[in-house]
Amino acid sequence: MGSIVKLRQRAEATENLLQILKNEVNRLEVLFSSGVVATGKNTELESLRQENKTLKSEVENLKMELNKGKKSESVKPLSSPDFSKPVVPEVNGVVQRQTKKEEVHVPKETMSKKKEEKTAKVKVKPEAKGDEDGSVDVGRLDFRVGKILEARRHPDADSLYVEDVDLGEGKLRTVVSGLVKFVPLEEMQNRLAVFLCNLKPAKMRGIMSEAMVMCASTPDKVEILSPPAGSQIGDLVEVEGYKRQPDAVLNPKKKIWETVAPDLKTNEFGAATYKGVPLFIPGKGNIISQTLKGVQVK
Repeated sequence: MGSIVKLRQRAEATENLLQILKNEVNRLEVLFSSGVVATGKNTELESLRQENKTLKSEVENLKMELNKGKKSESVKPLSSPDFSKPVVPEVNGVVQRQTKKEEVHVPKETMSKKKEEKTAKVKVKPEAKGDEDGSVDVGRLDFRVGKILEARRHPDADSLYVEDVDLGEGKLRTVVSGLVKFVPLEEMQNRLAVFLCNLKPAKMRGIMSEAMVMCASTPDKVEILSPPAGSQIGDLVEVEGYKRQPDAVLNPKKKIWETVAPDLKTNEFGAATYKGVPLFIPGKGNIISQTLKGVQVK
């Protein structure tokens, strides 16, 4: 037992010395390759390598002797040092560390579930009918023939009329118009006119206005546009070359009316036009102003 212990102690001491020499050899190699150590140290490096080799051989011999000892003593054989793993060298006393970024593996099932949840949260906004081709033109406006059944003065505004209008919808709409200065009240009663029907309803001095009566307009004179003879309540107004696809309600933020309005004018014959093309009711005729020609339609 005593001889085995001595052999083991000797082997461990030799192995420790071998490791020290190995570290020193590696350190000198790093310094030599980096230019820190002068070339004159090359002889010392070779000497250390040779001593390292000798000690390595001695360790192997001691292990062989130790492993031949009595197995009954249950002495655990020494394992050979792993020379395949590089020793981390020191340069000027600083340990050069190598780190490897760990990869995080996410199960495919988890990634798939997250993707499905994200997709489910995306809501698709239904497009308005008039937004199908993205065009902004007169086709987005809902012009229709309506009949003013009764008109009266606004109770809180001297310049406004309040009209009850039949557009063939089964119920009347309330329309507020600033026509007091231009159209006598008696001329507002029981007459056909053209209305823009898809403006967003808005209050005018406390009364909600649900459409707009279309007029030929100058600063000094305003005339309500007249539908052609034979027009009926609810007739649709069209413009050749522009598909009629009105929005249900014009979005004020998109400023569709403000974009189209500058191109609405009467021509030299008094016909209401969009970019020079007349507004008309199929099979019946054009929308006209009685006397105002070449003026804005509002």
